[in-house]
Amino acid sequence: MAELIHNQRRIPKEQYRYGLRSSAATGCGWIAIVNALALLGYTTRREALIRYLTWQLPLIHGNLGTSFWAPVVCLRKWGFPVKTVYRPRHYDAEAKAADACILFYHWRQKGRCGAHFVALHHTPKGFVGYNTYRDSDGPDLYGESLEEFLRKKGYFATVLITIRKPTASP
Repeated sequence: MAELIHNQRRIPKEQYRYGLRSSAATGCGWIAIVNALALLGYTTRREALIRYLTWQLPLIHGNLGTSFWAPVVCLRKWGFPVKTVYRPRHYDAEAKAADACILFYHWRQKGRCGAHFVALHHTPKGFVGYNTYRDSDGPDLYGESLEEFLRKKGYFATVLITIRKPTASP
């Protein structure tokens, strides 16, 4: 399996610029795609992926991060069967049936608000996410229920993207 990115804050500010900002600040979208691909056993050129994503939103160019639909468009273009799930009560079953997932959520903390992407998959120990928190040191265990994890954290306006391995190579 390709190397997973556990903490985007550790990416040097000069490496992998995302629009006018660093990937350490706004790169969670492309990082979630790279991590999901690694979970599926695939890799991609990071620079090319960043270039592709920054031009999906003219004028914004990655400066505010990645649009929530960008991973879906990208992965479908590469031939991966992708499903978008909007109801948290369906997340657990859908994620367990997938080979990998990307979760998009909004957070609010101390008067600040933002959004984040993470790659995840289900393991015998429960759901495991990658690049979940500002200071993640490795994989983050979410427990047996994504719905419960999101509720406990207070994350809202969520979208789950489920990904299956293609029947033919992408």
